[in-house]
Amino acid sequence: MKIKDLLSSINYTVVQGTDDIDVCDVIYDSRKVVEGCAFVCIKGYATDGHKYAADAAEKGASVLVVTDDVQVPSNVAVIKVDDARVALSKMSVQHFGNPSEELTTIAITGTKGKTTTVAMIRSILECAGIKTATIGTLGIIIDDNIFKTNNTTPESYEIQQAMRRMVNAGCKAVVMEVSSIGLKQHRTDNIIFDYGIFTNFSHDHIGGNEHKDMEEYLQCKAMLFKQCKVGIVNADDENTDAILKDSTCNVESYGFSESADIVGFDDSLIARPGYIGVHFETKGIKTLSVDVAIPGRFSVYNALAAISLCRHFDLSDEHILKGLDTVQVKGRVEAVPVPGNYTLLIDYAHNAMSMENVLTTLREYKPTRLVTMFGAGGNRPKSRRYEMGEVSGRLSDLTVITEDNSRFEDVNDIIADIKEGIDKTDGEYVIVPNRVDAIRYCIENAKDGDIIVLAGKGHEDYQEIKGVKYHLDEREVIADIIRSL
Repeated sequence: MKIKDLLSSINYTVVQGTDDIDVCDVIYDSRKVVEGCAFVCIKGYATDGHKYAADAAEKGASVLVVTDDVQVPSNVAVIKVDDARVALSKMSVQHFGNPSEELTTIAITGTKGKTTTVAMIRSILECAGIKTATIGTLGIIIDDNIFKTNNTTPESYEIQQAMRRMVNAGCKAVVMEVSSIGLKQHRTDNIIFDYGIFTNFSHDHIGGNEHKDMEEYLQCKAMLFKQCKVGIVNADDENTDAILKDSTCNVESYGFSESADIVGFDDSLIARPGYIGVHFETKGIKTLSVDVAIPGRFSVYNALAAISLCRHFDLSDEHILKGLDTVQVKGRVEAVPVPGNYTLLIDYAHNAMSMENVLTTLREYKPTRLVTMFGAGGNRPKSRRYEMGEVSGRLSDLTVITEDNSRFEDVNDIIADIKEGIDKTDGEYVIVPNRVDAIRYCIENAKDGDIIVLAGKGHEDYQEIKGVKYHLDEREVIADIIRSL
């Protein structure tokens, strides 16, 4: 495709060469430059693509798209634009043939609940036979294939490339986590989402390379509701009105508030060996009696969002109920099948706040014992270890201290720091330095009615030690241990 076609509808200036030139691909990482491509010089947190302009030209890029002046050989075309990220988004859409128009597109934004709500929607739609792909924290998921990404919301090129793959694989819908940073950096530009969902808003992502203050954070999230057709929002969140202030979409709502379009009520906890979740009823424009296979009241909000969205599809109430009753989110209080009369969960909690949230939620289920196994990452602030130790010591009946990604630190030093935090409490603990051995200890010593949480790894399938990533999937470890027993 010619560069002038890729940049149609964008103001640009031809600084050198011509815009009447064919390019084979659109690249923004100089390490991936190929002969005859267009290289877009975007400015990131750590580096500036303009620094690699000459290198890209030497490797064979035929066009450079820039915002600053660059010096390259005269046989390389140079196109100047106002914003390289905006240009990258537009070029990616054109390069991949605007695949979002061939899918039902669903975007979810909010401080918490995005990953879980994505999983719930996909579970429901798949139960109804609607082939659905996802983009988010867990990567790009098409069928059983997971393509890892660097960000919750990838760069625009990766999004458009993924959507083209989805269409080619026969997908009919895509559910996507859209972060505030992704919106701010134009990664989802040129997509008019069929549906946008707002989960909630709270303090996060402030400072450093993210948002300068809460106002900017909120305004970035609000951008979604200027680029979707239908907005589905949490009626109970105090920031919903601000999120919708300049929206251009039709709006629907969910929540416990009687003013919501779909109202949740009579929520209660469900716990049996191998299943831990919540039950609730709905009224309003959808009347259901729902069981959700994820614990905690916050799961009701996520499920209400999923119900509010899925009612727009051609599916039955039975599909909604089955999808929520069987949903699993990889690494998020994920129940793993075990033969005993106890519940074994894998969770990504890897700091004090996330651990406190998970353990407080699980205590409400009144287990015989709440057993928490965790370690802490090396080459990270020591304060995190003390705090996690103190939280687990306070909320767990037994803590099993082990390793996590120790990186370049000695695992025993990390364990000593965790122990220092636990020692501030009366909590019981044991130390099992090897993580596989620690999992085996938890399973071999499980009692009837226990809830055991393997915290820290979640969806990760590796263990990082001394600069090397070794394969470690806790699901596989559990299966091996159960077979050996």
